[in-house]
Amino acid sequence: MTVYKSLQNGAFQSLDERRKKAVIMLFEDELTDEEIAKTVNRSRQTLANWKKNQNFIKAQQEYRHIALDGYVPDAVKQLHQLSLNAKSEMVRLQANTTILTMAGFGSADGNDELRKAQIRKANADARIVEHKANELEGVGHVNPLLKALTKGAAQLVPKEEENDANTVE
Repeated sequence: MTVYKSLQNGAFQSLDERRKKAVIMLFEDELTDEEIAKTVNRSRQTLANWKKNQNFIKAQQEYRHIALDGYVPDAVKQLHQLSLNAKSEMVRLQANTTILTMAGFGSADGNDELRKAQIRKANADARIVEHKANELEGVGHVNPLLKALTKGAAQLVPKEEENDANTVE
């Protein structure tokens, strides 16, 4: 196995054969922990203890990294084929976007310039909404509508006269 040869001089290499086999089987994720333990002639509890051991954990990480690195060329080829031959225009677009992102021509969540423009727009929208709220609340200036309503209301209420008909002396 090419993955196995690539793990020389690391935590994986320092493991005994049973632990190495357990690391590989855990990565493949086809068996339960109990089945893996039985395959390596150990108890389920022993496997659980191995999984808590820092060297075993590091060996799992090394194996995962090397194994997944082996998949990258095939994955990129598949993406390229999708970008050229997919029936769906959306699939072709997504494949091309992924390839460009992997090549460093954008971030994982889209074009950096587009993201910056979206942030600027969101900030501008927030300022506009805040300004409109301040206008409605009368913060920072006199709201013309409130001023007119207040003036109109003042005209409707008669000024108190010295001899008001409703006042008892």
